[in-house]
Amino acid sequence: MRFTKMHGCGNDYIYVDAFKEHINDPAKAAIVLSDRHKGIGSDGLILVAPSDVADVRMIMYNADGSEGAMCGNGIRCVGKFFYDNGMTDKEEITVETKSGIKTLTFTIEDNKVSKVKVDMGAPILKAKDVPATFDKEEIINEPIDVDGKTYNITAVSMGNPHAVTFVNDTASLKLTEIGPKFENHPMFPDRVNTEFVQILNRNEVNMRVWERGSGETFACGTGTCATVVASVLNGHTDEHVTVHLLGGDLELFYDRANDTVWMTGPATTVFEGETKEEF
Repeated sequence: MRFTKMHGCGNDYIYVDAFKEHINDPAKAAIVLSDRHKGIGSDGLILVAPSDVADVRMIMYNADGSEGAMCGNGIRCVGKFFYDNGMTDKEEITVETKSGIKTLTFTIEDNKVSKVKVDMGAPILKAKDVPATFDKEEIINEPIDVDGKTYNITAVSMGNPHAVTFVNDTASLKLTEIGPKFENHPMFPDRVNTEFVQILNRNEVNMRVWERGSGETFACGTGTCATVVASVLNGHTDEHVTVHLLGGDLELFYDRANDTVWMTGPATTVFEGETKEEF
């Protein structure tokens, strides 16, 4: 099976051309190949596949084999993969995901995609649709108990469920301890991604993320969207925000007038290869 390893701000996945390759068990492939000691090493596996309703389809699996609905960093790399491999000559394409069809616009340098702007769609704020069990319609700056400590969270879905909490300092967080407790909190029936956010000013924040099924990652595209939505709703930032992640920066615009979130950031090819494993 031929593959390409790519990353967006350090959020790395293994990409496979499902127009040519057939994988019987992509969940198993994700688990085996994502292992950083015995496999290729990644946050998961993404299939670039044919679509009946868009230019291309993205099918993603987390490192634990669970299927994800959306991946902001991953979808930018899908766009780069699709364009750089000559599968389209369009500089704007549509991508089918489990959370709907997204539109991507490319910045081209030396006939390759260097940056991608994505219309990530409308944030979902109704608790039942995140999904989360709560006695109010929305969860905005609401206190919850996590392992005996109270955190105020804002719950947002951008195709994936997110819990955003604001902290004084992201660098000192013991994320490997608290992350799994957020991920498996009983109020989130499908588990949850959690963003820990430090406000720097009206247009900049630091963010660390614990992703369900993957643990701490260098970046999370849908997580940055949820972060900016939560930051605006709680009055911490303006609508244009640079999110500083462990793996780099993403530019976000929460377009409240049109009820959508725009995300712009890099997409990078690391290497191509071939594995003898059969899945």
